[in-house]
Amino acid sequence: MDNKTDLRIWAKSIRKSLNIGEISRKISFNIKNSESYQESENIMLFYPKSYEVNLLSLLDDEKKQFYLPKVFEDKILVCPFKKGDELNVSEFNIKEPCTAAVSADILDLVIVPALIADKRGYRLGYGGGFYDRFLAEYNARTILPIPSRLLIDKLPNCEYDIPIDVIITEL
Repeated sequence: MDNKTDLRIWAKSIRKSLNIGEISRKISFNIKNSESYQESENIMLFYPKSYEVNLLSLLDDEKKQFYLPKVFEDKILVCPFKKGDELNVSEFNIKEPCTAAVSADILDLVIVPALIADKRGYRLGYGGGFYDRFLAEYNARTILPIPSRLLIDKLPNCEYDIPIDVIITEL
């Protein structure tokens, strides 16, 4: 499969067959024990969609400041978030924070979602390019949480695709 559309369809079907709750628990544990996470104070994660890795348990870590992305036009804004904060549903059917955006320069670590990824750190998202544009502008370390069944040898990639620094699976 070299076609990004076909890869997205395949990845979505695989995700539906996974025990995403158990996988999310193990990935969250592995992230908390990673050097990138432990050395970071200001961390942006994402609010999970259906069948997506759920890292919200990381919000229990009171030693960290967390942020969620909010899409505005073609950009990702960085908004503070803690458990219990109000969320709105975006036009992309993603829960986003209601807090005011802050400078992305504050971030030490960005945890990036993906449908599927390769071992080189390239990812395939939903096709909007939001994260690639965002990551091209900032210098934070990046982690890609991905179920091991959705980590393949090589994805097609373009010059604007930004590879992720660290891949973390449930294994």
